[in-house]
Amino acid sequence: GGELKPRPARPTQLLERYPAADAQLTPGFAFSLEQALRKLPGPHGEPFAELVRRGSLSIEVFAPQGEDTQQPHAQDELYVVAQGEATFDNDGTKTTARRGDLLFVAAGVAHHFENFSDDFVVWVIFYGPQGGEP
Repeated sequence: GGELKPRPARPTQLLERYPAADAQLTPGFAFSLEQALRKLPGPHGEPFAELVRRGSLSIEVFAPQGEDTQQPHAQDELYVVAQGEATFDNDGTKTTARRGDLLFVAAGVAHHFENFSDDFVVWVIFYGPQGGEP
């Protein structure tokens, strides 16, 4: 039946942050979690670091410590839990977030992680217009 087969391994490399919004990603890009974590903390001590920016797309790694104090964002956002687990509060609706989970947050919506494990890390993907997709 519908048995999943593993994809062949591909080499990965960490591409430095692209300085121009229209940077060409040819033929693509890949990051290992280990490489991304080396970018933390961010330039001002933040628990996140931007890895790629292209057009409206921004990809970050986020590893909160102590308390997640983020505020609502101007773009729609996806989180992919890379490791650990947490409780995710999305505008008052709480769910458990574990490795491999995908979480969506619409632009402008209050959200945060709480009760996260010491090793909790998420990939963060911002995309689309300011104010979110229609």
